[in-house]
Amino acid sequence: MNTALLIIDMLNDFVLENAPLQTPNVRDIIFCIQKQKSEAIKNKHIVIYICDSHDSDDEEFKIWPKHCIKGTKGAEIIDELKPYDNDIIIEKTRYSGFFNTKLDSVLKEKNIKNLILTGLLTNVCVMYTAADAVSRNYNVTVPENCVTALDEKTHKFALNQLKNVHNAEII
Repeated sequence: MNTALLIIDMLNDFVLENAPLQTPNVRDIIFCIQKQKSEAIKNKHIVIYICDSHDSDDEEFKIWPKHCIKGTKGAEIIDELKPYDNDIIIEKTRYSGFFNTKLDSVLKEKNIKNLILTGLLTNVCVMYTAADAVSRNYNVTVPENCVTALDEKTHKFALNQLKNVHNAEII
């Protein structure tokens, strides 16, 4: 019961055809994340969505194309993974789900010690959230079939970093 499933940035602007940050192979992980969510519910684990949510003039747009603008369809969770009423949604403006969010306080309040990280991008938001989680003494597991990146090389690099630098368990 002290485990939470984090579903990171499974948003229209990363998934839909011709979206600003459409991620190749993203369709390959949706079913696997659905299975993780079913397992989480069966095991009475908390499900938390970590979602990019930017103002239209966000500094991040100096690095990335405009995406996930608050209140737009692009910032919405994809239909295949819509949250249930008791799921938690946490908006973020930077790579880590912990940076200037209530994630850590929610996890502490619910006595969560173990995190299962899924979603996008392996080398960006997944990895930075994992790094911050480990720095806060959470145990991190990353199902390899539930994360992806913009290309295979960065995906593999990130999995290696997650395992060997951030001590995440890759399954």
